[in-house]
Amino acid sequence: MPQTRRVDAVLLLVAIVWGSSYLAAKSATSVLPVLTVLFVRYVISALVCTVLVVSRRASRRWTREEIRAGMPLGVTQAAVLALETYGVTHTSAANAGLIISLTIVLTPLLDRADGFGRLPPAFFAAAGVCVLAVGLLMADTGLHAPRIGDLLMLAAAVVRAGHVALVGRLTARHAVRPLHLTAVQTVVGSVLFLVPASAHSGVPAHGDAATWGRLVYLALFCSVFAFLAQTWAVQRTSASRASLLLGTEPIWAVATGIGFGGERLTVLTTLGATLMVAGTYWGQAVERAHRATVKKEIVCPDTTPTAV
Repeated sequence: MPQTRRVDAVLLLVAIVWGSSYLAAKSATSVLPVLTVLFVRYVISALVCTVLVVSRRASRRWTREEIRAGMPLGVTQAAVLALETYGVTHTSAANAGLIISLTIVLTPLLDRADGFGRLPPAFFAAAGVCVLAVGLLMADTGLHAPRIGDLLMLAAAVVRAGHVALVGRLTARHAVRPLHLTAVQTVVGSVLFLVPASAHSGVPAHGDAATWGRLVYLALFCSVFAFLAQTWAVQRTSASRASLLLGTEPIWAVATGIGFGGERLTVLTTLGATLMVAGTYWGQAVERAHRATVKKEIVCPDTTPTAV
């Protein structure tokens, strides 16, 4: 029981950290250019991950498979963070955290090459609830043209779902260590943002202590710690329990935005937030049950004789 509680606490902490990342990114980009924030976040993460890999003398450095998988995944991960960071600068941290949770229902739609067949109708109903929720979040002050920030977060959810599906495909055939893979991805991201960030006049030295604190928080806690802690915890609990706790991320995004960012929820955004959380949990439960059923049928196929 103590071990279970410890694992649950770690997973819940990861969800809280990820939920708070949107307000931290929004605050940092109010002082520094988005590309500068992304570059510094990546460089700090890459340095820490590389030091951790090199310091582990008992393990091999990087395998060819980890480098081959890490390079394209570094590109897709960078695209996700770029869309998220640009998006949160033009919408609320609460909306950003809620819209990005669409990844939960989008990922199974994009990753159907796993042999689990077509998803049941209930899953598409749950996805429809999430789409309705996005519409309400985009129209929080009445009907109007979609805000650029919400559209960017919607694009980020799609790209993140593709990134998650790609992770599964590229790491399925070979043993890939999370720390080593993360190190490659962060190095790739650092290289991608180096030139664009250097073209801006804003430099990290212009930021105050609070801004630097947010950058370090995004790099060490929202990137390095969250990923490694998630991997550690998932190895010690069930996938269902892990996904349930990690699925609370949008709730913490809303709580952080309201509690620390001074954001307010209207009637429409409250309804949208409720539908988003309900829809993602429903879709997650349907997909999990469908996967378990298919696995059971594969392991124990129906051997009932049929009439000739």
